[in-house]
Amino acid sequence: MGRATARAPMEKPEALNAPLFRSIVEQLEAGGRHVVLELGAASTPMLELLGQFRCRVQIADLADGGIEQLNAAAALEDGAAAALAATTEALLPSREDEPFDLVFCWDLPNYLKPAAVSALMQGIAARTQLRGLAHALIVYSERSMPERPGRWMPGEALRLVDKSGAAPQVPAPRYSPEDLGRIMGGFAIDRGRLLANGMQEMLFRLPA
Repeated sequence: MGRATARAPMEKPEALNAPLFRSIVEQLEAGGRHVVLELGAASTPMLELLGQFRCRVQIADLADGGIEQLNAAAALEDGAAAALAATTEALLPSREDEPFDLVFCWDLPNYLKPAAVSALMQGIAARTQLRGLAHALIVYSERSMPERPGRWMPGEALRLVDKSGAAPQVPAPRYSPEDLGRIMGGFAIDRGRLLANGMQEMLFRLPA
């Protein structure tokens, strides 16, 4: 990403109304067993929420070095595709594990180059059930964003809270729905909502 600036960070509400996240929880409440991939750091509130349902949770915290590895592979002039595929395979759980029904990307896609987003989501798609869902928070109306991904977790009334705190800002890629339709590795846009902080809450589905 671009160089961090000293600009004051974008104000974030203490708790963000996220209707698509709430709809996912309602789906979990309806019953059945679900295999979940969490692309952020494990948080007690999130694990406690998922623990109320029949969920198996796998953690792949890509904010801890994974972003840099994927973007470095995407920047290669020769062999970027092979490097991205190898990096993705190393960062994600084994393909031999149970396929995912649900993936929480949070705001991670904002921090990846388009080719890195595509490679990552292709790797995830190969590990996901048909009709599986991926949830993401995309910086949309703001031109800048914190230099590192947020630490998103559920709060009261299933509102989302970013516990990362204030941080220097970097330019945001501001991926449009059209961009996301091209780079989400086989996942198609299912629904989108503009949130109070200017982010687009997006729900993607792997077509049958």
